[in-house]
Amino acid sequence: MDLQSLCKVILVSALISLVCHPCSVTAGDIVHDDDSAPKKPGCENDFVLVKVQTWVNGIEDAEFVGVGARFGTAIVSKEKNANQRRLVLSDPRDCCSHPKNKLDNDVIMVDRGHCKFTTKANNAQAANASALLIINNQKELYKMVCDPDETDLDIHIPTVMLPQDAGVSLEKMLTSNSSVSVQLYSPKRPLVDIAEVFLWLMAVGTILCASYWSAWSAREAAIEHDKLLKDPLDEIPDTRHVSSGGLLNINTTSAVLFVVFASCFLIMLYKLMAYWFVELLVVLFCIGGVE
Repeated sequence: MDLQSLCKVILVSALISLVCHPCSVTAGDIVHDDDSAPKKPGCENDFVLVKVQTWVNGIEDAEFVGVGARFGTAIVSKEKNANQRRLVLSDPRDCCSHPKNKLDNDVIMVDRGHCKFTTKANNAQAANASALLIINNQKELYKMVCDPDETDLDIHIPTVMLPQDAGVSLEKMLTSNSSVSVQLYSPKRPLVDIAEVFLWLMAVGTILCASYWSAWSAREAAIEHDKLLKDPLDEIPDTRHVSSGGLLNINTTSAVLFVVFASCFLIMLYKLMAYWFVELLVVLFCIGGVE
């Protein structure tokens, strides 16, 4: 398999990954504006990643990742501006009716189901909650939107959905007679991601090192061939055409193509971070290594 064929394999794999990438949001993803979801006054927020930092008995504990709702107030983007609030478990758990808890600007945690998301938010707001955490009934996250006919959208507290495993962990904290507090913030993604730059530099550095090694090996092979023939005037081979079974000759076009495709592939790996995508990458590298 030559370099151009390998580049084609990488390109096809990248296109397949983009097409097959699921639309559901998993913990750790950053989701932005989605025009396919209904928008209306009071329900027009962008979908953003929300970090939920926890403290147990005043000691910093686990951090969970959720997604903000289309409705409610926007969540602060800087951690230093986020307030630390006590976390309580809703009674009833689904918060489809007015909670029996006495809340004092606390964050209330509820289960998904039995009524609309906006109904839960309105009930939590009426009970004097400062924020609402809705625990999904699946490991994935779900984009919380408003129905087209909804009118009760005067919601002034942030609403965040967390995956099922995060809910299990938080419930264990709360039921162990511990004092649990949380802090919600939605960090803005920088225009230039250092990790992406590093991946690109790694790809470029790899091809440069490979090119240098190939040229140096060819030169060494030419010198060794010259010594064996003991005729430096007539038998010095042209180093541009010297190659062996263990060397890979790369021209400028192939090098540029490799850098472009490898950079795209590595950036996609960083963006998707899915287990199946990592396995695909390992398989492609194994094929390249064997060839």
